[in-house]
Amino acid sequence: MTEIRRKDKEITDINEMKKLLKAAKYVTVAMCLDNEPYLTTLSHGYDEERNCIYFHCAAEGKKIGILQANNRVWGQALVDRGYVQGACDHLYATTQFKGRVTFVENVAEKEHALKLMINSLDNNPEELIKKQLLPQSVQKVRIGRVDIDYMSGKKADKIIISQ
Repeated sequence: MTEIRRKDKEITDINEMKKLLKAAKYVTVAMCLDNEPYLTTLSHGYDEERNCIYFHCAAEGKKIGILQANNRVWGQALVDRGYVQGACDHLYATTQFKGRVTFVENVAEKEHALKLMINSLDNNPEELIKKQLLPQSVQKVRIGRVDIDYMSGKKADKIIISQ
């Protein structure tokens, strides 16, 4: 992989990158088929133990077709800390990742993935899990898993005034 140009913004701590994958509200994933790029934004759950990202999706469509033909993806989790008025600066932290997507068939893993996603997104996850994770709904849902094989990070956590 190419090294980051701005070393002062590089995140080198793998645990900080993982923390960002957990904290981000969504991830953006790029894929490609026949030299045509495609980009999509996904709700997700990050499994730190397996170092993978789970997402749910429709059973068919453009994303599914592309991933079935070419399962390699590049993605980004962004924690936006906002534009700083009067400083012409923007504070953020990102984790970039590369990996391969597989679609989960195992019902227990699907349930695990859905619980991860609900716990990371919902304010009352226990209630939602109880109401929505019924055996028939878990069986039907399409779950993708990005097995991450590379991560890098970058952040701007302080205002830099250039002169």
